[in-house]
Amino acid sequence: MISVVVLGAGHVGTHLCKAISTSEQLKLVQWYNRSIIDHSLSIQDVNQVHNLNDLVDADVYIIAVSDGHVEKLSNQLPFKNRLVVHTSGSVPMRHLNNKNRRGVFYPLQTFSKTATLDFKDVPICVESTNKDDRYLLKTLAEHLGSPVYAINSEQRQALHLSAVFVNNFTNQLYRIAHELSDEKNLDFEILKPLISETAKKINHISPYMAQTGPAKRRDQKTIRTHLKLLENHPNYKKLYEQITTLIQKTHG
Repeated sequence: MISVVVLGAGHVGTHLCKAISTSEQLKLVQWYNRSIIDHSLSIQDVNQVHNLNDLVDADVYIIAVSDGHVEKLSNQLPFKNRLVVHTSGSVPMRHLNNKNRRGVFYPLQTFSKTATLDFKDVPICVESTNKDDRYLLKTLAEHLGSPVYAINSEQRQALHLSAVFVNNFTNQLYRIAHELSDEKNLDFEILKPLISETAKKINHISPYMAQTGPAKRRDQKTIRTHLKLLENHPNYKKLYEQITTLIQKTHG
């Protein structure tokens, strides 16, 4: 059984704690957070601590805090030669203090504390400074039911950048569409089947082959109509023009 300490009670830390605590092959021995953990998020029979000096021995310590605090928390750990990993997509592994064995346990998924999440839908990317630790992290991910990928820091940063495009940027486009439909008293629900079908399509064909729409068809009449509709939204008009140009260059 792999013993785990999770440090951090944000979105990622909370979901990791919930998943680890329900696995028969894993033991969540402690959950650290600097402040008191929200009672509604607490997990039964898990030892919650708020002082780093109270941390006990474990096979792996998972730092699940914001990117800007990973290095500082790593430096503050009061022990040496234990396996310490972080969950960030963009922080290099070398930012962890080398007094401990270093690694990365990066779950590639969008997290919110209140949403239910099955870790079989959470690919986990692992990295470590030695082979044995990499095997332990791979086993830990498998016990969560996750697909596992061994990648280096440079690959992980490229993956994180790609994830921003497919998740954060795409969600902003949804928000714009929500605003535009609201202006004409349209229910955003009408668009949800299209959103789902577009996402499902790339399970079978590449994004390049899946591209449709007026930009690819070079339907200038429709494009001009859309731009006219966006006259009162100059930022959205500019964005529409930029994406249209990118699509036309890609499918030129």
